[in-house]
Amino acid sequence: MPSLLVEHVAKHYPTRGEPLVVLRDVSLELSRGQSLAVLGPSGSGKSTLLAIIGALEPPTSGRVVLDGQDPATLAEPELAALRNRRIGFVFQDHHLLPQCSVLENVLLPTAAASRTPAEAVGRAHTLLERVGLGDRLDYRPAELSGGQRQRVALARALINAPLLVLADEPTGNLDRTTATRVGELLVELQREEQTMLMVVTHSSRLAGMMERRLELDEGTLTEVG
Repeated sequence: MPSLLVEHVAKHYPTRGEPLVVLRDVSLELSRGQSLAVLGPSGSGKSTLLAIIGALEPPTSGRVVLDGQDPATLAEPELAALRNRRIGFVFQDHHLLPQCSVLENVLLPTAAASRTPAEAVGRAHTLLERVGLGDRLDYRPAELSGGQRQRVALARALINAPLLVLADEPTGNLDRTTATRVGELLVELQREEQTMLMVVTHSSRLAGMMERRLELDEGTLTEVG
């Protein structure tokens, strides 16, 4: 059985008239170590799909199963634990805390995890070395370039060794050269960690780095070459 199973997911939002249909009967599968890109125009529902898979909001119908668990069946404490331990998030805007150092930002998700402080700090050091920021541990986000901030965000997403990494336009705010480097690093880390990686993006260059590519248009998902 795949580690991620999305079955017949639909998402509707109420309006004064007809419901706004964002996703229609979306299904996909992903196994450990695989990577997947979802392409599509603005407003096609890519970020909504990512939010549903990441257990940030429920589907109107259908279900998501991650490592044998349906998030919709979990109480809020168990749902929060699932998100923290099994899912890593990378966003277009890095969402680093400006008052915290690079090391502190990477360690934030470990506050609710089961790792000991020493284990967490050791893994953070390893990841920051891997993304080329081992000499920037005490820097604040404002002292880093855009590409460096996004590399901190990659390390933070991986700190709890998640099963699934979800990336929403992770290179969208970067120049072409930096975007390529960050994209390549994201894929290298995913392969090394043997996580599942799902990226939503407008970038055909970034999508081309993934094993599979799907396109979301008018709420419907189709496989592309």
